[in-house]
Amino acid sequence: MTLLPDLPQNTVLLDLLREQGVPEERGTYAYEGWQLHTHPDLIERLEDLAPHWPVLATFGVPVLAAKGIAAVAARGTGILVVRLPEAPPELLEPAAPWAPLTDPGQGWYSVCPWQSGLRSADSQRELSLLVRHALTHAASLSKDADTDWQGRPVQGAPGKSSGKAKGRRPSKDQGSRQGGRGRRR
Repeated sequence: MTLLPDLPQNTVLLDLLREQGVPEERGTYAYEGWQLHTHPDLIERLEDLAPHWPVLATFGVPVLAAKGIAAVAARGTGILVVRLPEAPPELLEPAAPWAPLTDPGQGWYSVCPWQSGLRSADSQRELSLLVRHALTHAASLSKDADTDWQGRPVQGAPGKSSGKAKGRRPSKDQGSRQGGRGRRR
């Protein structure tokens, strides 16, 4: 099962992952019902780069998405692919390509998730910024105005109820307040 929506923007990634996906219900190498294609250390690294962001298990590969559109995926022990409008900064060490995803014109770039050429804190900071940029870019590819970039319903979106009850408030002389913390008389 995948939590990544089958949207046109996800087609290339989903086709690639679906092709390599192997169902595996349980065992050391099972990941949400699929054979794991990413080292657990890299999954943990991905979680550290985007704290509090849901990691979607997609055919055995962890994926980060914004508004349902894939932004980052991790594979093996050292491949992190990010969806960006331009190539990542030159100071970041590239990783092996992941064809056809990282083929020219696809908008995906492969970077090393460990960045051995940078100090640990600098690596964490630069990669976290890159992941955030990829998430923002993925959200910008969505045409869905009813959800925020994390996929949550937007308050006050056109055609959506704000959740507030319509009607009149009771007047002061219609009885005492129930519950709440009001002034005592």
